Amino acid sequence: METRTEALEQELKVNRGDDDRDTGERKEYVERKRWVFLGLPFTFTKYTVSDEVITINEGLLNTKENDCYLYKIQDVELQVSLAERIFGLGTVACYTGDNTHPQLFLTHIRNAREIKNYILKAAEEARRKRRTLNTLNINASDIDEDDL
Repeated sequence: METRTEALEQELKVNRGDDDRDTGERKEYVERKRWVFLGLPFTFTKYTVSDEVITINEGLLNTKENDCYLYKIQDVELQVSLAERIFGLGTVACYTGDNTHPQLFLTHIRNAREIKNYILKAAEEARRKRRTLNTLNINASDIDEDDL
């Protein structure tokens, strides 16, 4: 028979989406773009980072949604200005292999370092799942066939 504590712990695991391995990692982050001044979320931009995709929803009346699969992310960078540091914010820059948006910026968000580390690990795991390889474009289209 389960004790009350064990039942509560199991319920927390189910609510967080954890499997049997308690890794302590969340499966999804949802953050709002904030004003740098006081870190208030008075903008209409929402960032969602899940195991497979990053989604950016922008706008109030005219909305725009941008998605990028994590396996396309090649590099992640944390940028923190002095004002962001004062108010506990940061900007996560994701450099991708996506044609429409080669750079994604998660601007002025809380827990920026934690989200950056999560994206880095999740992107590597997504590449392993899909068995993809990152390649570097060295402008090979500029080479003529005569040069070969």
